[in-house]
Amino acid sequence: MVAKINSPRIEIHYCTKCRFILRANWLAQELLMTFTDKIGELALVPSSGGVFTVLVDGEEIFSRKEQERFPESKELKQLIRDRIEPDMPLGHSEA
Repeated sequence: MVAKINSPRIEIHYCTKCRFILRANWLAQELLMTFTDKIGELALVPSSGGVFTVLVDGEEIFSRKEQERFPESKELKQLIRDRIEPDMPLGHSEA
């Protein structure tokens, strides 16, 4: 299936030296399962310097350095949903 032209691109930038790959991979899987056909592309972007940042169409929506913590799955789903399809119900992630 070819992604819609206007579908969003989500990027998860993660620090390879800090071994954040497992968390990035897990969150990517959660997002792909939740937003099945709503995401055009999801990229894991290797980085350094303790980075763990999530972008939607180039706009930063979460930064570990700014928040001084990692995003919760529920929180990240809500942030992305609010940008790509605000009326989409998230089921148990909504509560």
